Amino acid sequence: MYSPDGAHQRLLAQKLPLSFDGTQDFAAHQAQIKEKLTELLGDRPERVPLDPIVEETVEHEEYTERRISFAVEQDVRAVCIFCIPKLGKKKYPLAICLQGHGKGMHVSMGRRKYESEKPDTGDRDVAIQALKRGYAALSLDQRGFGERRTEIEMPIGKDGGPKCQVTAMNALMVGRTLIGERCWDVSRAIDLALTYPEIDGERILCTGNSGGGTTTYYAAAMDERIKVAMPSCAVCTYKSSICNIYHCVCNYVPRISKYMEMGDVAAAIAPRRLIVINGKLDSIFPQAGVEECFDTIKAIYTAAGVPERCALATGQSGHRYYATEAWSAFDAMSDWDD
Repeated sequence: MYSPDGAHQRLLAQKLPLSFDGTQDFAAHQAQIKEKLTELLGDRPERVPLDPIVEETVEHEEYTERRISFAVEQDVRAVCIFCIPKLGKKKYPLAICLQGHGKGMHVSMGRRKYESEKPDTGDRDVAIQALKRGYAALSLDQRGFGERRTEIEMPIGKDGGPKCQVTAMNALMVGRTLIGERCWDVSRAIDLALTYPEIDGERILCTGNSGGGTTTYYAAAMDERIKVAMPSCAVCTYKSSICNIYHCVCNYVPRISKYMEMGDVAAAIAPRRLIVINGKLDSIFPQAGVEECFDTIKAIYTAAGVPERCALATGQSGHRYYATEAWSAFDAMSDWDD
């Protein structure tokens, strides 16, 4: 009876100033979305030299694997697993692979690191999928996950589990967001990959599930070097998911629902390719909200003159990655080199 939900739901239901309704000039609307999104994702770090350190190199039959640490900003280093195929080609397309609320980048490689981890049945080995398709694959530990968790003691995150709460809140306290920081790290990972002459900087794909899908979506909006974005189980209207169902605090961008819905963010990605992956039975990103969000995305891409460059790939189960549906949708699109 005394819940504040009524006021919040009323505000979420009102027409938002940057909502796409088909009447706007696309280029002008895109510029507005990019400007506001840049503001809302928070202050961006200053670029520092990458200072990469190859900590380990493993030669597999089909690819060379390097574990690399590198600087993303002053006082912060990231770590990744970077694999380049052995197909004798001069250049390889690159897949940036992002895991969600799991135990680290090893999941993208289809590996188990902790005894408590169960075998994956949700196609989360996205780096292996990319390698099999002839891509170089860079699996990045995100802030708050894997080896990049806070050192502050918390009652969660045992046995390698995610510890986002303190990191996300500290980011807010200093004028940033954790989503914005994760996007920055993706850009720095691309910087690192492009120091290798084998990587084709014109063919960069980014994909990931859940929290990895969230970063994929926003990172593609922020970095135009990402030519194809495939976010999985993450893209849904804010009002149906983030604002209506319990989620980790790392999903939230302060004040964004005052200006736009999640589908409107796609204006910052178009005309580059966008494949939204979802699970029909995903309980935290409901199908109806996904479809409403994608209707906006489709309208945006139509206004941009490239309706064929966006797709919705729906799996028939819950919150997981869907390799068959995702790559089938990717293959159905026109050649991404044009």
